[in-house]
Amino acid sequence: MKLRSLFIAIVMSFMLGIGSLSTAGTRIYVKITPPAPKKVVVVKKNRPHKNAFWVKGHWKWNGRKYVWVKGHWQTPRKGFVWVPGHWAKNRHGWYWIDGHWKRVK
Repeated sequence: MKLRSLFIAIVMSFMLGIGSLSTAGTRIYVKITPPAPKKVVVVKKNRPHKNAFWVKGHWKWNGRKYVWVKGHWQTPRKGFVWVPGHWAKNRHGWYWIDGHWKRVK
């Protein structure tokens, strides 16, 4: 009985791992060029603390049209730099690359 439970746990772990791998690399391509970013006035005195920096808003595809995602204040992470998200294009169309932290070497 214990062997069967162990086998089921291993199979379930494997299935969950495969499922997350298959969705992790999924890109959504859009044939319509994203609009130009909105011009936003950022008031530095409104930042939550002196080290906070502004992450610009961006256009997001919701399946039918582009919708604006507001910018926000971000707290720096020691040993990392922020790489802004951006739209890129290849032969399939436009796709979004999320902003992310990159370790400083």
